[in-house]
Amino acid sequence: MTDRPLIVTAGVDTHGHTHHVAVIDPLGRHLADREFEATGQGYLDLAAWLLSHGTVDAVGVEGTGAYGAELARHLARQGLTVVEVDRPDRKTRRMKGKSDPIDAYAAAQAVASGRATGVPKTRDGVVEAIRSLRVVRRSAVKSRTQAINQARQLVVTAPEQVRAPLRALAVAELAARCARLRPADDLADPAVAVKFALRRLGRRILALGEEIAELDVELKALTRRAAPELLGLKGVGSDVAGQLLATVGDNPDRLVSEAAFAHLCGVAPIPASSGRRDRHRLNRGGDRAANHALHTIVLCRMRWDERTRAYVERRTGQGLAKKDIMRCLKRYVAREVFRVLASKNIPAQQCQDDFAEAA
Repeated sequence: MTDRPLIVTAGVDTHGHTHHVAVIDPLGRHLADREFEATGQGYLDLAAWLLSHGTVDAVGVEGTGAYGAELARHLARQGLTVVEVDRPDRKTRRMKGKSDPIDAYAAAQAVASGRATGVPKTRDGVVEAIRSLRVVRRSAVKSRTQAINQARQLVVTAPEQVRAPLRALAVAELAARCARLRPADDLADPAVAVKFALRRLGRRILALGEEIAELDVELKALTRRAAPELLGLKGVGSDVAGQLLATVGDNPDRLVSEAAFAHLCGVAPIPASSGRRDRHRLNRGGDRAANHALHTIVLCRMRWDERTRAYVERRTGQGLAKKDIMRCLKRYVAREVFRVLASKNIPAQQCQDDFAEAA
């Protein structure tokens, strides 16, 4: 008989320092499993070990957006098909237990059975750069807000000689005035101590404000480079566009349809019918940051876009509540955004005309 190469399916349970990989045959039988270091050399050894068992049909990797991100990139560069695998649910873990080999074999079986079909983000282009900068900006905004709240609270509880000149100031002026405070050396005095604390907070607020402004300039340039058509849509600024791009990734073709994008953003209505009652409920799943970005677009258009305002008036006259109208609008906006992201050749004006016709 002619020997035929064995076709195998692999699964990887990823961790911060090690990855555990398992291999099964087309019948689902366990062939082998092994642990590798989560380093460059470890990735090379892992790929060579996989290929030594035969022709690799696909590799299921857990955590392609975290611990398995670099492994997924490395396997894709090796020409292997990488599939994103969710961790086993609680029922499966209660029945079969939990260990690295068990999770690795479960990932391989999920791919072989067809339960796992997700295509991971490539994370190798401009969109990944945008995502990285957005992480820094988000933390800077959060820290600045925290510092502002702390400064205002200190002003409220400060002695009157400190509180009086700072009480009614706006944020920018409050930070500047606090940064210019010159407290004495005796920190045992509450008035001196609060001046010292306010000076620290004022300087921190100003520094974080400068950092956020610099990041905004960089993000605006990268967003315009990645998707200028997206910025041409009404209600879409650099912050909203950056979030939508980060949600889709550098390979938007991994989303098979605009319905899949709507589910990813959590704006696809979920059937909730029973008996004679036919209704849909709000989708609470998906990427909530992307959902918030679509929500921002809808709010902007409800205020400034005449066609959207006419749609709201018409649907209000039909008896729909505001939240239901906004749910419909977010679904329409998701369709419009997906067309721009999936096909860069479609002009923004044409997408907006399609949106108006749908509305």
